[in-house]
Amino acid sequence: MTKMGNNVKKVVVAYSGGLDTSIILYWIKENYSCEVVACCVDVGQGSELKGLNEKAKRTGASKSYIIDAKEEFIVDYIYPAIKANALYENKYYLGTSLSRPVIAKKIASIVKKEGADAVCHGATGKGNDQVRFELAFKALIPDAKIIAPWREWDIKSREDAIDYAKKRDISVPVTKANPYSSDANLWHISYEGGILEDIVNEYDESMFKMTASHEKAPDNPTYVTIEFDSGIPISINDEKLSPIELIIKLNKIAGTNGIGRTDMVENRLVGMKSRGVYEAPAAAVLYAAHKELESISMDRDTLHFKQILAFKYAEIAYYGLWFSPLREALDAFVNETQKYVTGSVKLKLYKGNITPAARTAKYSLYSKKLATFEKDEVYNHKDAEGFINLWGLPTKVYAMLKNK
Repeated sequence: MTKMGNNVKKVVVAYSGGLDTSIILYWIKENYSCEVVACCVDVGQGSELKGLNEKAKRTGASKSYIIDAKEEFIVDYIYPAIKANALYENKYYLGTSLSRPVIAKKIASIVKKEGADAVCHGATGKGNDQVRFELAFKALIPDAKIIAPWREWDIKSREDAIDYAKKRDISVPVTKANPYSSDANLWHISYEGGILEDIVNEYDESMFKMTASHEKAPDNPTYVTIEFDSGIPISINDEKLSPIELIIKLNKIAGTNGIGRTDMVENRLVGMKSRGVYEAPAAAVLYAAHKELESISMDRDTLHFKQILAFKYAEIAYYGLWFSPLREALDAFVNETQKYVTGSVKLKLYKGNITPAARTAKYSLYSKKLATFEKDEVYNHKDAEGFINLWGLPTKVYAMLKNK
């Protein structure tokens, strides 16, 4: 291969140890003839991090960092998404989308620490992650050169990448027989590629790691109570937990009951439709509980307007615009709405289904005296006549004009 012929002296690679980044370390040295520093950001990948520093150095990195960002991921990225009820295309809990900005932020800090003049990511030219990483880098380290090998090298497919690794004796975690592209963190696991690329194929049950199938879930329901303070989950079944503990415990409870699987064909930012299968058990439960709590603690007009903004918030995260003035402005609105979202929601989990069982709020706007169908001394039914006449006046005038 010919050298790229530029003045790059040191590159920090966003490193995961997966197929793409494993060969990228070698490829950078082979083509840029510069120092390579690997940086992996821990957002809950678990066992994937085992031996990663050693592997990075074997593959050509002069240094290798593993940065623990799990709690920051939850507090500064996941919690804002929960408070906003941000759900891309009404299905996707943004597990990958929310992890990219915190990963980029930590990598940017290493670029500055190392005095590197370039940063590199392993996202393909077809996906959303290239946009998410690069927009974050432009916001955080605008002077750094961005290297995206998938837009430069001759490798055209995952099979080509596997062949490249084999020829150079690089250990990679996938084979041609198991070609799934997967992203795992505390919030979710995603699966793409392989048999999933044909949308007539049902997913393979053996693929899943966090959730039981509906058939194998317990035959008796599990009840779980989630307590929130100003829109932030703080306890499960009256047990106060740290952010990491809460997500891990809820993933286990919900996953055992077959909660949190999503199979969707989504609209990527780059213009194509792609199929993704996701596991996000804790996310599914927390979103459901949070929405129920908002239903009794938020006034109608604010709630309805917030539902409109939730769609936009999800788009911002999905499109890689986390470090944008609009997201910051929306957070200011969302945080204002969450001041009174304090209380508990009890949910019944049963074979993939989530059913509200009880709701209590410190600042509940629900009044049994008003809502009752029984006799009450608060609501005067006669008042409804004048209200309906005024509310329906435009409709009546239009009908009269139309009938003429």
